[in-house]
Amino acid sequence: MTSLQNSAFLKAARGESVPHTPVWFMRQAGRSLPEYLKLREGIAMLDSCADPELIVEITLQPVRRYGVDAAIFFSDIVLPLKAVGVDLDIVPGVGPVVANPVRTLADVEAIPDLTADQIPYITAAVQGLVSELAGINGGTPLIGFAGAPFTVASYLVEGGPSKEHAKTKALMFGAPDVWDALMRKISGISAAFLETQVAAGASAVQLFDSWAGALTPGDYVRHVQPHSARVLAQVGELGVPRIHFGVGTTNLLDLMGEAGADVVGVDWRTPLDRAIPMVGDRAVQGNLDPTLVFAPTEVMTARAAEVIEAGRAARGHIFNLGHGVIPSTDPDQLARLTEFVQSYPLD
Repeated sequence: MTSLQNSAFLKAARGESVPHTPVWFMRQAGRSLPEYLKLREGIAMLDSCADPELIVEITLQPVRRYGVDAAIFFSDIVLPLKAVGVDLDIVPGVGPVVANPVRTLADVEAIPDLTADQIPYITAAVQGLVSELAGINGGTPLIGFAGAPFTVASYLVEGGPSKEHAKTKALMFGAPDVWDALMRKISGISAAFLETQVAAGASAVQLFDSWAGALTPGDYVRHVQPHSARVLAQVGELGVPRIHFGVGTTNLLDLMGEAGADVVGVDWRTPLDRAIPMVGDRAVQGNLDPTLVFAPTEVMTARAAEVIEAGRAARGHIFNLGHGVIPSTDPDQLARLTEFVQSYPLD
């Protein structure tokens, strides 16, 4: 455990000096890996997320292949909803689809709370992973995973993915009592999902608010931030670093940090030299454009060097892409990027 706490990833998250810039990739476990595609043949996404052996193997695949500084728990943003009985499925080529979207207070009240005994496969998978990761590269930390209340609420209200989030905002503005009840319900579910992972051995957590960039700062503060803060505060009591990430959130970075993050994830649209003053005395994570892995290696690494150099100004810096790994990414290119970041001189 002591050697794990001395890992570059956890030291950077805590704002301590590091032997090298730590690196991991959002969606590193998934569709860009041929071994993942082979393993998942004929298995539905949510089924794979409820199978401890599959979760362990899929989570470990990129750690073995790349030697990244952290593993991210393989799951899906809507899995906790499925676990409590919400009728939903992940439709290939579409995403999560909810059979009966939330419209009323009764709809919210019909959603049960989440308890650890409903997700024994999560506990088993985390425990298995922690055991395996202890023997990789001197100990590799595991990052727990959950969706933030706004993003999960959007799926529940829209019935599936949405670009405009019109129904979500209509509920938020037009039925604030229903909205508040829904966000409280989801924040409880998200916190319980993360707490289960930490209790089983996860060393850090990341709360994904993929769609928060659709909000103005004022609406975020009034309708979203208190609920994300509730999740992060609950997990914070467990003493693990908390990463908070959203897409297109240039105008919200300070507020997302204030919600209770130790590390603020920055997408590729905002240069780190602009983001770092916004997040205050916190570490940052990011933020190479995910499409740069399709550029010539020397172009990719030159841009990665710019990100690393900019990250020096932060309390701590964890290198990552500015969003998830694109499915058609060449795994060998990610291997080159990992090696470059880890060997980049910090003196």
